[in-house]
Amino acid sequence: MKKLAGLVMCGSIVWCSSVTGAEAPSLEIGKRLFNTEKLGTSGKSCATCHTNLNKLASVAAYDEDELVTIINQCIAGPLKGVTLDSRSADMKSLVLYLKSLKTK
Repeated sequence: MKKLAGLVMCGSIVWCSSVTGAEAPSLEIGKRLFNTEKLGTSGKSCATCHTNLNKLASVAAYDEDELVTIINQCIAGPLKGVTLDSRSADMKSLVLYLKSLKTK
């Protein structure tokens, strides 16, 4: 009986993960989001305004909360989109991507 309960619970967790499409944060997702126009309705992406990635290298020194605030200001402002939850994989991916620019 314990084995059956364990299998059912494990299966439920796997199924829920696949339904929500939850991905772990990654640099690749962050880069894709930075370059997509789908974060807003203005037809712009982050890359539309931030064309010189070398100039963005300084934001790697910001703490995560500061970056989340700045990213959401850009999404809500110029991109005319809906802000992202600071705990979401998309936001964490954008933060990872921006912090990665320091080493480029």
